Amino acid sequence: MGSKTFLDWPVIRQLRGADPTGRGTSVTSQRTRDLEPRTADADGVAQSICPYCAVGCGQRIFHKDGKVIQIEGDPDSPVSRGRLCPKGAASEQLANSKHRQTTVRYRRPYGTDWEDLDLDTAMDMIADRFIEARRRHWEAEDSQGRPLRRTMGIASLGGATIDNEENYLIKKFFTAAGAIQIENQARI
Repeated sequence: MGSKTFLDWPVIRQLRGADPTGRGTSVTSQRTRDLEPRTADADGVAQSICPYCAVGCGQRIFHKDGKVIQIEGDPDSPVSRGRLCPKGAASEQLANSKHRQTTVRYRRPYGTDWEDLDLDTAMDMIADRFIEARRRHWEAEDSQGRPLRRTMGIASLGGATIDNEENYLIKKFFTAAGAIQIENQARI
């Protein structure tokens, strides 16, 4: 790095350059001119939807070497037009947090410790319990013989982090299974 001269002073650069108001290149340091966007060396970009609420803001996920390096609003999204709320803008931390659970954790009834399960085992356990609760609590008809075809042993409580399409599928699935206790925070 060479020594600075009188002509390198920002005010002198401003007055002798094409930027007399001092709002352009004359006030930009060499360090600032050397900066590059953190997404410049990304391997690729994927379009996604923010996971936090039911609005469905579009996101652009920049990745490098199999890791998320930046998340920005998607300007092509008709929902958010490139904007994200603070939670959506910080969702890169959700993907890269050292505290993120990446395995299925299970604590047996009356147990005091958590154990890791593989995904297939956990899904089988959930399916078995779902089917058993439906079978055990099935109500084919009421006391006067009127058809009910329902179960009170299954309920669904969704949250606002589920988008409309997922809510639609969950409602259809639980209704087909005979559940009548289906609620969602996003509906309110």
